[in-house]
Amino acid sequence: MFLHLGEKVSVSLREIIGIFNLEHSGNSSDNILFLKTASDEEFIHRISDDPPKSFVVAEKDHASIVYLSPISTQTLIRRAESAFDQEETKHGR
Repeated sequence: MFLHLGEKVSVSLREIIGIFNLEHSGNSSDNILFLKTASDEEFIHRISDDPPKSFVVAEKDHASIVYLSPISTQTLIRRAESAFDQEETKHGR
């Protein structure tokens, strides 16, 4: 199961650690410090030139990746829930 984050970027749901809202919590000192560190250490991936509305933290091959997504947190969570529901229906759970 994959989650489409915008443009041509999709991430396995198993790799996702968290989905965070930049529109409402992007100005918190913790988020600013975290995103600055991610940028300084070059593990941030900007998906598009559009302003990011959310960021997704994932781990792939034992490395952290932060995706800046133009898609809202609510939409990403709804997509993830839908993918889980489809998988459970497929397996008769």
